[in-house]
Amino acid sequence: MVNSLRLLVFVAMLALFAGCAAKTAPVAQQEVCDPQAKVSEVVETEGDVADSGAQPLDPELETAPQESEALTPEEQKALLSSNGIYFNLDEHDTKEVQQYFGFFTHKARKTFARWLERSEPFLPYVRQVLSEQGLPQDLAMLPFAESGYNAWAYSRVGAAGMWQFMPYTGRKYGLRVDWWVDERRDPYKATTAAVEYLKVLHEMFGDWHLALAAYNAGEGKISRALKKTGCDDFFELTKNNHKLSRKYRLRAETKNYVPKFIAISKIFKNLDELGFENINWDNGLKVETVSVPGGTDLLALARACGMKWSEFQKLNPHFRRQVSPPDATVNAYLPEKVMADASDYLESPASRPFAGYNRYKVRSGDSWYRIANRYGVPVAVLKSVNNSNSNLIKPGQFLMIPGKGSAESVQSAGVVSTRRTAQSRANYRVQQGDTLWDIATRYQVSVNTLKKANGLYTSKLKIGQKLYIPDNNAVSSARSIAKAENVKQQVVDYQVRRGDTLWKIARRFGVKVSALMEWNRLNSKSILRPGDRIKVYVQ
Repeated sequence: MVNSLRLLVFVAMLALFAGCAAKTAPVAQQEVCDPQAKVSEVVETEGDVADSGAQPLDPELETAPQESEALTPEEQKALLSSNGIYFNLDEHDTKEVQQYFGFFTHKARKTFARWLERSEPFLPYVRQVLSEQGLPQDLAMLPFAESGYNAWAYSRVGAAGMWQFMPYTGRKYGLRVDWWVDERRDPYKATTAAVEYLKVLHEMFGDWHLALAAYNAGEGKISRALKKTGCDDFFELTKNNHKLSRKYRLRAETKNYVPKFIAISKIFKNLDELGFENINWDNGLKVETVSVPGGTDLLALARACGMKWSEFQKLNPHFRRQVSPPDATVNAYLPEKVMADASDYLESPASRPFAGYNRYKVRSGDSWYRIANRYGVPVAVLKSVNNSNSNLIKPGQFLMIPGKGSAESVQSAGVVSTRRTAQSRANYRVQQGDTLWDIATRYQVSVNTLKKANGLYTSKLKIGQKLYIPDNNAVSSARSIAKAENVKQQVVDYQVRRGDTLWKIARRFGVKVSALMEWNRLNSKSILRPGDRIKVYVQ
């Protein structure tokens, strides 16, 4: 009996300890206080984070070397150096700095060389943004410490991109993060956001080393640790870290973060002496930004530009689907030489939304949930794409399934037909300074009515564009038509300047690239030379 009681007490105690263990380390707490903290956080899963192209961080980024490597005289000299043309942060030679220096120049040397090669397209842009904002150019080393300059990288806790933004902080600084796009992976927008965030952190702490630590652990974590210890310096804080309770103590990753950054900085400014390939600052990626309307077929856009999907993806890692978000205009980055083709395609009604979708015939037993689960698409997105508020679907019904590879082209016949009809019935020509709102107010119709009547996706207008204004009385229509036909076109004899392209000239005068080609008997492969003269017809 006694043994039975002892056994029951023992089992009860085990259950109690198991319950306590299950409740310890509430990792979600830190998300509330420090949304940018990258240690012990919950991964945010929006749809499928691991979409095509997403990559894990290199293991060397999470390795903390435990011993120092034996350095050559050249390496010792580089470690002790402090001068550099682009570098101006105070440097501290600590045991941890020496360990990371030895690690990246010995055991992880090949990985560091790969990072250097991967950084070359983006370093000039990062350095330019830092310079424009008056920040130390040493900070261009931060993406090395964060991701190895990998725009595709996701950490185990859900940080993403070159700068490893957590979702909350990314959105806070203007980056869209959802099923369609993850702008934390946009090297250009994410750089602008990171620089803005670093400025805020530096203003908050007045010290770059503390700002860097806060970038890793979150500003709340560093603020509380400083308050509890009475320290005002990162290295002093790490020496007193053991005095903090477990709740406030800095983790090893954060304690090592600044030494790792300093070691990378020292290596970078001594690449030649350490036997690494120097960065070619003229090899920065040369791309143009184009605004992509909502629901654009990105796969077809790539093809129109003569690019493989893999080539388009490499320049645009932020797109997670082969169709752009249907509810917003987003940026895409393309080589300048294909901008004329891109502009022509995007101006065409055929640009949205075709080959990036699959056409699916509903089967018996199907539901929104089953189809969404089968194709890895959120139910809300599936309904939005198919313009449905109903929870019911019927066998034989066709649905559009976005974003999973190449699909057959499905023409948006309704929109094409609407635009064709609107052009044939056009009773107004857009004038300088016109907006849809102005025109709608003038003729007492709603903006939405104007859009629907003319098959428009956006509110952008071009001078000379013809519109059909519904519910317009016969007298007003006749007056508008007469006025539209009387708008005279002026011919500009334009002399080509250095750096001009057909796309740049078309954008400057607000005309179509295809029109420029037609007026001057050119094609997308035609070469423009400074001094050439071309005709441009403007209103």
